[in-house]
Amino acid sequence: MSLKSNCRMNPVFAKPIPMAKSRTRIAVVDDDASVRRALSRFLRASAYDTETYGSGSEFLESFNLFRPQCIVLDLHMAGMNGLDVQRHLSRIGSRAPVIVITGHDNHRAHAESRALGADAILAKPVDGPLLISTIEQLIGAVPDPC
Repeated sequence: MSLKSNCRMNPVFAKPIPMAKSRTRIAVVDDDASVRRALSRFLRASAYDTETYGSGSEFLESFNLFRPQCIVLDLHMAGMNGLDVQRHLSRIGSRAPVIVITGHDNHRAHAESRALGADAILAKPVDGPLLISTIEQLIGAVPDPC
């Protein structure tokens, strides 16, 4: 199979992905640098534009500059946690879908996160294909085949 010049191969799914001028913007907010790097690499390989943030306050300070179309947000962070970030997003009227990720399976935190508007909650370690399908369901951005 020959690929058009505006496509490249996605190393994760071994299928062509478009090299679009405007890619979906995903913000990854997690205080664990290794998680941020891994998620960012995976999302970029899956044709998403990503920005990473090591804290909730860092993310909120640059929110209007990056304008994410979807937010992957760690629930348990030092300082401003994921619930605090969700409260702020609600106050400013953000409509970007929020995917909460957590390594702590806590029903109460899940319920509070849902009440604050989380669109999905995924357990760490995050399953890559599940993350992509969740993003696609939330923003309807299934890449067109080349």
